Amino acid sequence: MSTTFTSALADRLSGKNKNKGERRKLSYPVVLLGIAGALILLSALRVITGADDLTSSGQFSGALGAAVPIGLAGLGGLWAERAGVVNIGLEGMMMLGTFSAGWIGWQHGPWAAALAGVVGGAIGGLIHAVATVTFNVDHIISGVAINILSLGVTQYLAKLWFGAEGSAAQQAGGNDKQSPVMENMGHFSIPGLSDWLNSIEKHHWFLVSDVAGILDGLVSDVSWLTIVAALLFVGTFYVLWRSAFGLRLRSCGESPVAAESLGVNVYKYKYWAVVVSGALAGLGGAFLAIGTHMYSDGQTGGRGYIGLATMIFGNWRPGGVAMGAGLFGFMDSLQLRSGGPTVHALLLLVAVLLVGLALWRLKAGRKKPAIISGVVAVALIAWYVLTKTVPLEFVDATPYVATLLVLSLSAQRLRMPKADGKPYRKGQGK
Repeated sequence: MSTTFTSALADRLSGKNKNKGERRKLSYPVVLLGIAGALILLSALRVITGADDLTSSGQFSGALGAAVPIGLAGLGGLWAERAGVVNIGLEGMMMLGTFSAGWIGWQHGPWAAALAGVVGGAIGGLIHAVATVTFNVDHIISGVAINILSLGVTQYLAKLWFGAEGSAAQQAGGNDKQSPVMENMGHFSIPGLSDWLNSIEKHHWFLVSDVAGILDGLVSDVSWLTIVAALLFVGTFYVLWRSAFGLRLRSCGESPVAAESLGVNVYKYKYWAVVVSGALAGLGGAFLAIGTHMYSDGQTGGRGYIGLATMIFGNWRPGGVAMGAGLFGFMDSLQLRSGGPTVHALLLLVAVLLVGLALWRLKAGRKKPAIISGVVAVALIAWYVLTKTVPLEFVDATPYVATLLVLSLSAQRLRMPKADGKPYRKGQGK
């Protein structure tokens, strides 16, 4: 397709965005200042509360592992919705990925398991594409159906293949609820750097030890599949925002009629997007199976839905999805480490942030939201002062509480693709 065509398509789409008064993008200095401010807040919170695990290497190592499957699911949702197809079937596609990885992994190893997870999720994405793009089924109904069918199919096949009496899988340790154990995926650490950072972390110096602990968690015992996931985020940005293919795909989510008028095969790009969406979610499911060395029933634990929330929180951008996945991975890591005292310390941090939000809203003349934020902040401060920890049940629920809190606070700045979820038929603009 010619450069003239690409320029015309970009002008058509960017013109629509400018008319809507799209917000300015955050510059890199602002982002770096935000990160620095967050590090100072965490360090101060650790010193004040004594919750040393807040910035420990173990906490952030666990957060990284928990963030990868959530981030891959969110990235999958981004691909589909940028092409105009809502994909709430991410949870089901992750299930297909975990099962496929468990089925292949115990026989052929973890890398084959990862590839099988991609294929399993892509099959789920293809089914969703056929239903929504070809047959124009409502996107929500199709996604819910995929989630339900995936649960039933994986449970049935697990009984058939892993738990069958006298089968090779059963003899290798499989049963109705799980696959046989697969080999471990390789990990790596940067020689020398990890030990040096760990020694600095143990001094508990303000900010310096906190940064060292965070970095140590991100460079020690990192799975090779985590590196693949990071490259997929970078690759997604360059493919969707720096290539003609990405421009055409995004045009299908912004204005498919305009894209069709300029020669874009909208159906083809929607198919590509949804299949890639399923493949990424399937890889996220495979990551879970590889991390525990087996497939097990209920392994996804709602991470597909949290991935969908990270996509919305991230404003349908790869960087935003990565940040959201990191946040939810951090909260998920807390429950794995029995983080009652750490979650208790975070109550004080959330209260301080809500006070700042209340003052900002009051300055903007929005009195009612300011009062609500202030009341919630006072309640959290009272909770922190009157208790020494939080119940384990609340710790288990923190990833989901964080999901609701973040989405409620960020809802006003979000901008979804204009044609996301809307039905499209070829030639409808004529």
